[in-house]
Amino acid sequence: MSRFARVQRTTKESDVLVELEIDGTGVADIETGVPFFDHMLAQLGKHGGLDLTVRTQGDLEVDAHHTVEDTSLAVGQALREALADKAGIRRYGDALVPLDEALVQCAVDLSGRPYLVHNEPDIVELIGSYDTTLTKHIFESIVAEARITLHINVLSGRNAHHIVETQFKAFSRALRAAVELDPRVVGIPSTKGSL
Repeated sequence: MSRFARVQRTTKESDVLVELEIDGTGVADIETGVPFFDHMLAQLGKHGGLDLTVRTQGDLEVDAHHTVEDTSLAVGQALREALADKAGIRRYGDALVPLDEALVQCAVDLSGRPYLVHNEPDIVELIGSYDTTLTKHIFESIVAEARITLHINVLSGRNAHHIVETQFKAFSRALRAAVELDPRVVGIPSTKGSL
């Protein structure tokens, strides 16, 4: 059974299409008009083992906020829909990922409850045209729509590009572990019977 979702999200501020295959090979085809954000979503596909296609047309003449937010909401929704009832999954995943001087710890619970803990140091405001204050908001948006619990802790780092990229890589690796099917899990991995 394919764990796939296609989400179309259209507002006056953006038009977003996301296609997500959980059991993919890491193929990412991303076009949002925000190059660094494209690079981060490509990390999600590659290191999460997801096949991920994203096409966003947003009001970039205003700034990148709506484009990034709406795309992140659609990615979260696609993840939730592709996981369906979450039967047979491991549910939890964690990762400790280095990128040169940067080190990020991430843990995820596909709990059905949206909650984010995000700790990163103050970094420069811009990476190219990317507003680094959007990083936490990206994860807030994914968490809200995917309905997952996510903890991200930047343990070290001084280069802004490395600090942000390592967060996406760590999230991707933790997510990859959590969505994995576990042959020992019968049904929903919760004593409540639902996630």
